[in-house]
This record gives sequence, structure tokens and C-alpha cells, in this order.
Amino acid sequence: MRRITYLLLLTVLFLGRAVADEGMWLPSLVEKLNITEMQQMGFQLNAEDIYSINNSSLKDAIVALDRGSCTAELISPDGLLLTNHHCAYSEIQSHSSVEHDYLQDGFWAMTREEELPNPGKSVTFLVRIEDVTSKVLSEVTPDMSEEERSNKIYSITRELEKEAKGDSHYETYVRSFFNANQFHLFVVETFTDVRLAGAPPQALGKFGGDTDNWMWPRHTADFSLFRVYMGPDGKPADFSENNIPYKSKYFLPISLKGIEEGDFAMVMGYPGGTDRYRTSYGVEYTMEVTNPVRVEVREEKLRIIDEYMGTSQKARIQYASKHARSSNYYKYSIGQNRGLDNLNVVEKKKLIEEEFTNWVNANPERQEKYGQALEFIEQAYSDVSVDKAREYMAESMIRGPEIFMYAYRALPVYKMLSDDKLSPEIKEIIQVRLTEGMASHFKDYDAETDMRIAAELMELYAENIEPEYHPAFFAEVKKRYKGNFEKYAERMFKRTIFDDENQLREFLENPDMKTLEKDLAFQASRDIFDKYRDLNDLAAEKNDLLDKGNRLFIAGLMEMKPGKTFYPDANSTMRLTYGQIFDYEPRDGVIYKYYTTTDGYLEKEIPGDDEFHVPERIKELLLAKKFGRYANENGELYACFISNNDITGGNSGSPVINANGELIGVAFDGNWEAMSGDIAFEPELQRCINVDIRFVLWIIDIYAGASHLVDEMEIVE
Repeated sequence: MRRITYLLLLTVLFLGRAVADEGMWLPSLVEKLNITEMQQMGFQLNAEDIYSINNSSLKDAIVALDRGSCTAELISPDGLLLTNHHCAYSEIQSHSSVEHDYLQDGFWAMTREEELPNPGKSVTFLVRIEDVTSKVLSEVTPDMSEEERSNKIYSITRELEKEAKGDSHYETYVRSFFNANQFHLFVVETFTDVRLAGAPPQALGKFGGDTDNWMWPRHTADFSLFRVYMGPDGKPADFSENNIPYKSKYFLPISLKGIEEGDFAMVMGYPGGTDRYRTSYGVEYTMEVTNPVRVEVREEKLRIIDEYMGTSQKARIQYASKHARSSNYYKYSIGQNRGLDNLNVVEKKKLIEEEFTNWVNANPERQEKYGQALEFIEQAYSDVSVDKAREYMAESMIRGPEIFMYAYRALPVYKMLSDDKLSPEIKEIIQVRLTEGMASHFKDYDAETDMRIAAELMELYAENIEPEYHPAFFAEVKKRYKGNFEKYAERMFKRTIFDDENQLREFLENPDMKTLEKDLAFQASRDIFDKYRDLNDLAAEKNDLLDKGNRLFIAGLMEMKPGKTFYPDANSTMRLTYGQIFDYEPRDGVIYKYYTTTDGYLEKEIPGDDEFHVPERIKELLLAKKFGRYANENGELYACFISNNDITGGNSGSPVINANGELIGVAFDGNWEAMSGDIAFEPELQRCINVDIRFVLWIIDIYAGASHLVDEMEIVE
């Protein structure tokens, strides 16, 4: 195993670039910053093969799913997309029923006509990136207030976006980097006809469930398949029977040659967010406020959902996706606090801040420019009561029960109804506003479960947050219901139309303001969002202070270390990370191999268990070792492997690419020992968990018998 000194660890974690496995790099800058090192590590392609404006390149095979919630990659000339099972989980769930339980049994489209459409699903291709920092900051001056600076930047970026878009169908946006010290313009193309083509059964795609989530060793076949469609003219188009499969500008060839420890590995995708330059004050806030709030609230919510899901197959299907969304970052928050504590990250951050302060104080000009950076940050975190209330409200009432967010959708309707003259056109707008997505919402909704969640989470908020930050209706709960939120929730659900599809549709036939004024869920939702806006307003001044402090701190760090090549935090834009396939030592006396095989999948079997059940057909195939061409030279079928690539949320579904530019796996998780990674990268422990592409193809080809899908691909043996 590789060893690094304490001093080097500090450098790697906080200040710049020391080892190849850390860093989320913009593909447009690879030629300038990375390609030499990549080729020294064994990479056989050049920068133009990765990112090119004029020719097809790897970037053209990588897409953002749903604006960056996940990543997917093209693996055929006809728009076939590979991503994670958990990235398709809500779509698989939405198509599932007691009669067709695709979550439990899997789904395979044996013809393209059988592929399932998914309203609201999108894939976004990157067209080009342009550094516009000098243009954006051309009129910004040091004497501007934060508001003036922000307004000027907003004005300039909107003009740049408008100019770049022209009369094209492309989308354009400018994103800030290094806390608004740098800016890049992105031109993208988004397609909205995305159809489900294949998904393994839960016993493969979600094997290990919450127990194995974020853990290694792993044996999960976390993949699914979509196909993107375009209009006959080759442009994006909403779903239509007339649409045709997308003609891929570039797609990834797939390698069956296998992997070895030390092999070069590259990941391209859309990482959602990191905060590697966060100060000690920010880390303490995460550990003491953000993560504990998330854990406490979601623990209660998940307990209630678990109880309901255990009542029937229908209940399990209804709430499967909701449970998965909530549980993922529940466990993440526990692991992140554990990792930050074990790695002593706060103290290490303080050492960097001490070095920064000494550097600033050594020069009067630096004092003038950066002297207040850390002071601003400290002031912003000096009183966290408002921020804690915002965190609790977001978790317990906005993202907690569904009733409040759903009822709040009726606010524009309420405002329109206040107009005495309700025209037929306005009435139609009202109906469209509330009927959109109604059937799918109520298909997966249980009012009694939501009522229990609302009661528990409102009480949690009341117990943990000062009364001055309570929504207005809490006073009524205290006065009329003696603070009993269970009784209030029962009353609220009896006096609302937003927990029952039939009542809501009846209201829409003849909408009136009086109904909404008497609706307790609607009135509570107004109070909640009014208070949330108040909290945001209270936090605004501190946020400006924090933004300025962070911007100056990062600018100072980059000036303090002119020989370092800094990489920007993730922000849902395309990034590239490169490293190698390696084992690791999680604790004394334990070494985790860099791969697992399907032998381990069978060893984990717990018959009948929701997480570790192995269906009979899978077991028969594995025991008989019917692996076809997907076995290695020893007759084994690899399941998963790990690499030291730098990834985070949003990278789910990203391709793992070898030195020849061929697909060898699909990234789907990080490891438990390095859950601090979004804030502090730990090079000895940080690992990216990937499903081996040979396991993926074995399932599609031999287990599912969907060989026609494999026939579309370019296989390299």
C-alpha cells in the first residue's frame, strides 16, 4: 500500500494537486493541465479524444441524467444508455404494479416497441465549454458591495448566455468556480424522450440494500438501460411514436479484457457537489447541525415508511423509491460525521487557516486584500439558530411529509380565485396546474402513512426549534390541541382535499376560494413556506458575509500557493477524474482486495431476506458457472471492483474507462471509510466502487436472454 507523510496529506486534502487520484477536472482543460500526467500513467489517447468541439470525442458519449442527478453513457450507435439501477429506480417503480413488479422481477424490452417512456426524464449532452472569467469580471471592482458585485455578474452572464444561444435550440448557462473567482460558459443539448430498455431484478440491481450501501466488499449489479430518442429531424423532441433512436455522435466500446491492480482508470460524469475548500467553521457546522438534523428527522420518517412497506406488496412498491431516496443520505450523513471525526479534519483545516493567516499578515497589501476573509466566515457561523431552523424545516416539513408540498401547489390557484371574474381560460390553467402528475402522485401515496409522518416530524420541529421560528399554525396546535401534533394531524387530514384524488378532482370541477381557505393542509403549507422565506431573509445578510469570506479565502489560497494546480469543487458540470485500480487497508490488519466475484454474491445469500435473497435461476447459473465469454482466465465472473477515482453524488452511473478509452465498469458508490470525501479527500482510503462491465453483460446476455442489446454494442475481446 502507498504511504504518505502527514505534511503531504495536508497538501493533498486542502491545497492542491499531489496525487493523480484526487481532483475533478474540467474536460476542456485536460490538454493544459492533465494529459501529460495521464499519459505517463499509461493513458493511450490524447486530449482531443476526450474533449473536442470539432470532432466526436468521449464527452459526446457522456450525459447528465435529469440535469445532473446521475450520469449515463452511450454504448451503442442507436442511443442505448447505461447507468445505475438506483438512477432508474423511480422509473422502474413508476412502471411497477402488483401484476408487473419490475422492481422485484426486472424488466427487459425484447423489442424497441416494448421500451417504456418516462415523462419528465431527460438526458443532457455537453456541446462546448468556454472560460469567460475575464468577461464576467471585466466590470467588477474591489469597492463594490456583495450585492453590487452579484448584480453586475448576473447582468453580464445573462448577456453571455443570450449571445451563445443565438437562435439555436441549445441551452446555455454560466457557472461560477472557486467561489465566484472563475466562470465558465456551458452550451448543452437536452433530449426528453428517454425510454427504459432494461433493468435487472432487485436481487441483483439492489443486492445488499441499505446494509451494503456505501460498503465494500460489494456484489451489486447496480445498472440499468435507457434509450434516448430524437425527432425525425435529429433534434430533441417530446415523446412521440414518430421519434427515432438517437444517432450517437460517439459511444463507448466495451472491453472484456478484464482488469488488474494498478491499471489506469478514468471516470467521466457529472459530480453534484463537493466542498473541499470549506473552512474549519463550515466543517463544524456540518458535523454539529446539518448531519445531526438530517439523521434525526430521516430516522423517524424511515421508521414509519418501513412499517407501511411491510404490510403488503402494493405498499412496498408504492414507497420503494421514496425510501431509497431518504435512506441514502441518512446513512451518508452518519458516515460523513464518522469520517470527519476519525480523520481529525477540523484540526487539519485549522492548521491551513493558521498558515493562511501568517501569510496574509506578512504583507500589508495582502492584509488589505485578504485580512478579513476568515473573520467574515467566523462571523457568519457565530450564531447558527436561524440556519438550524432552516435545516429542520427543510427536512421535517418541506421534504418530510408529502402533504405540505403538494397542497402548496395550489397557491397560484388560490390567488387566481381571489379574482371575482374567473374566466374559462383561468379555470383551465387551474385544472392543468393541479391535475399535472396527479394520477402518478396518488398511485404511490398512502394518506395514513403521510399523516403519521407529518405528526412525528412537526413535533420534532417544535421540540428542537425556538418558538420564534415556528410557522404560525403551531400556535393553534399549542392552544387548541395542547401541543398534541398527532391530534392536529388527524384533524388536518380530515379537513383537506389534498390527500384524496377524488376530492381534489371534484374541487377542480368547480373550484372556489372558500374550500381552500378552510383546507387545513393548504393553510398549514402557506404558513410553512411563509416562515421558510422569513428564515431565508434572516440568513441572507450572513450568507453575503460567508460568500465574500469564502471567495477571498480561496483567492488567497491560490495566490499563496502559485505552484499548485487547483481543481474546482464539483457543481453538476462535466468532470474527469483519473487514477488506478487499487486495494486498500481500512484498518489495522485488514486488506480489501480490489475486486469481488459472484462467489461472494452467493456467500451473502439469506433466503427470503429483502436485501440478500438470491433467486433460484440466478443461483443455478452461478453454481453451474455458465459465464460464457464473460469469465476471466480462471473461470471466475468478477462482480465489482474499486479504483481511487475521485467521485461524489451525481457520478452515479458514470463510466469507468481504461487506458484505451474502453468501458470496463460503471461507478455506483463510495466506500464507508472515506465518507468525509466531499469535504476532505483521503487518498489512502478513498475508493470508487464499480460494477464490472462483464457482470453487467452476463446479466443482460445469459441471465436475461436480451442478447439483442449486446449485439448493438462494440465488444473488444
